[in-house]
Amino acid sequence: MKVAQFSGPSGLRVGIEQGGAWLDYGRAETIMAVLDRGVPVEGATTIEELLIRGQFDAGTFRTVLDFIAENRLQKFVALAQGSKMLAPLRCPRKIVALGLNYALHAKEGNFTVPKEPIIFAKAGSSVIGPGDTVRLPRDMGRMDHEVELAVVIGSTASEVKKKNAWKHVAGYTICNDVSARDLQTKDLEKKHPWFRSKSYDTFTPLGPWIVTADEFPPPVRLALECRVNGKLRQKANTEELVFGIPEIIEFVSRLITLEPGDVISTGTPEGIGPITHGDVMECSIEGIGVLTNRVRWR
Repeated sequence: MKVAQFSGPSGLRVGIEQGGAWLDYGRAETIMAVLDRGVPVEGATTIEELLIRGQFDAGTFRTVLDFIAENRLQKFVALAQGSKMLAPLRCPRKIVALGLNYALHAKEGNFTVPKEPIIFAKAGSSVIGPGDTVRLPRDMGRMDHEVELAVVIGSTASEVKKKNAWKHVAGYTICNDVSARDLQTKDLEKKHPWFRSKSYDTFTPLGPWIVTADEFPPPVRLALECRVNGKLRQKANTEELVFGIPEIIEFVSRLITLEPGDVISTGTPEGIGPITHGDVMECSIEGIGVLTNRVRWR
């Protein structure tokens, strides 16, 4: 089930895709509460709200949408025309990203495959959505695309064992971990963290939506690609991850409590390459979709 964030004439709205159309889930929640239970309820307007409530759940979504379908109310919950799709999470509190989590990517950078996950943070303020523009700072040297599978956390996870990790996953989306590569290299040489080279404004395209976890039973093995101006740059499968999703959640949650709405970006495969003004990046993951962003100078 695809769940997306929109802005429109009535403000922020949560959209759920059904039969090729986007339905206003918050309005559907309200209508069902009034007609079915006689209780006025304000429906959710953001995905973050659903995650914090513990109601980002395919079963809950189906209950509401089935009620709408059975009572032929779809026209009353159609998303308003002119609504713009945003990043599904507009400013996550935490973005935890993995470095060198594909062996061939480590090799192309002349690095050793890590023996434990390498994690770093990206600023939530660097997130943009589908169709938004990546603004490259001038005089910063080489900057690269990096397609990654992103895991959206659905419930609080602290010191989780990997056998229990899957239950904390709400769903999956696409992350393009845009990187100021020359700056990152300089920071590595000085043994400085990677944060600034990964966190410029617009350096984290995310989306286009979240697909609920039930769509991908574990283990999650998905093909992913990145094309720039139509040319294939990256192509791999998440089965090639050095550390899989359960291992990552176990490792991270030993150090940091993961909370609903946090994002783990699981690392990029080989094939990273430079981007410049005028480029169009298309990051795609099997079963999720395509995240497209243009590139411009600031």
